[in-house]
Amino acid sequence: MRRQQAVAAAVGVVVSLLAGLMILWLQGYPAAQSYSALFSYSLFSQFALFSTLNKASTLVLTGTSAAVGFGSNCINLGQVGQFLMGAMAAAAFGIAVGLPKWLTLPLVILASIVAGAGWSLLAALMKLKWRMNEFITTLMLNFVADYFTQWLISGPMLDPRAYSPMTRMTNPQAWLGMYNGLSGSVAVAACSFAVTWLVWNRSKFGYECRVMGQNPSFAAAGGCAVPRNFVLAMLLSGALAGLAGGLMVIGGMQHRFVKGIGANYAWDGVMIAIVAGNSITATGLYALFFAVLQTGAMGMELETAVPSEFALVLQAIVVLAVVASRESTRLFLAGLAARIRARRAIALGDARAAQAAQLAQRAEADHAAPTGGGQDEPRA
Repeated sequence: MRRQQAVAAAVGVVVSLLAGLMILWLQGYPAAQSYSALFSYSLFSQFALFSTLNKASTLVLTGTSAAVGFGSNCINLGQVGQFLMGAMAAAAFGIAVGLPKWLTLPLVILASIVAGAGWSLLAALMKLKWRMNEFITTLMLNFVADYFTQWLISGPMLDPRAYSPMTRMTNPQAWLGMYNGLSGSVAVAACSFAVTWLVWNRSKFGYECRVMGQNPSFAAAGGCAVPRNFVLAMLLSGALAGLAGGLMVIGGMQHRFVKGIGANYAWDGVMIAIVAGNSITATGLYALFFAVLQTGAMGMELETAVPSEFALVLQAIVVLAVVASRESTRLFLAGLAARIRARRAIALGDARAAQAAQLAQRAEADHAAPTGGGQDEPRA
């Protein structure tokens, strides 16, 4: 299975990059120079690499949030709302709490986690109590969170000196440090990703969630606590999305909640989880790849005048190519394995037939050979 996923991923990425080259060539852009600028401005300098990692820290969390939900059969499409609630909680605590940094920073991070988890808990409880499909409830809660946060930054939490809807700046004690352009949110996101990977792949809870995602009926028949694990998976998924929103506030450049914060990060996370097949490891790798595309797109526009939106086109092609090649690769490898087994069976059958023929020849030879040492025939 892992080999199939790796082959499908490689085929999908290569096909998408080749398709991107073809699109650039048909539009009259210098394809090779455009790709060179795309990767140069995202990888081949310290500033470019750190910018890519900063962007990847958010994509990793939103992608892992979606992968945990989908992988446990919890159709959580509420990453947008959970992201916004986590960001608003971080902004509110960052403004209100004036404790020392060593105490303020963990409290702000915890507040964003609790806010995101609590927002997803609403959908989980509606599913358990009233059988409301979480696909619908999480999606609708996105709009509730969006309008609620817009009301807050336009009224009760509006910065009177701001030129557009936004909160006041958080206290410096709530800021994550920047080290030569690398945000401290990268370290927090990496630790969160590692913990989630361990829980998902090395714990009983993670095993039961994965079984729920593959076969809910088997999970229930096998003794898995399906309702409890459903709630816990929703909480974990929401917590990761909320943490992503909180890090956007305390680890970004503005240190406040602004209108449109984290635009598309949540939906990009959903797309990453889909293309990764809900694998936590693959989610991290695709998050890095998408961050490379998004970061390098601006440099590509500066160098070759290719619109930065071309990165969105590449992302869409990657999703389509990988998902399509996943099934094609599975069928191809299954057919190849079947042919190999058939050839081995034929070869083994031929060998057994040859061995049987040899034994038959020996038996005939032994039967036809004269039996010496017999007694003389009696005389007449």
